[in-house]
Amino acid sequence: MADVGKLLLVFGVLLVVIGGALMLFGRFHLPGDFTFRSGSVTVYIPLATSIILSIVATIVLNLVFRQR
Repeated sequence: MADVGKLLLVFGVLLVVIGGALMLFGRFHLPGDFTFRSGSVTVYIPLATSIILSIVATIVLNLVFRQR
């Protein structure tokens, strides 16, 4: 059970680092990301970014858990 805690801690730190880098370098927009603006309201739907991040996370987690 301690291994799962360490794994979650590593992923949490990794998410913080990636989030900080995205804040510093600005958001990247893919062709499937939608932005709707109406007056003072802006809605951003990162559909393509979410799909790509999901695929990358699936591959990384499969590699991590298959080695055990």
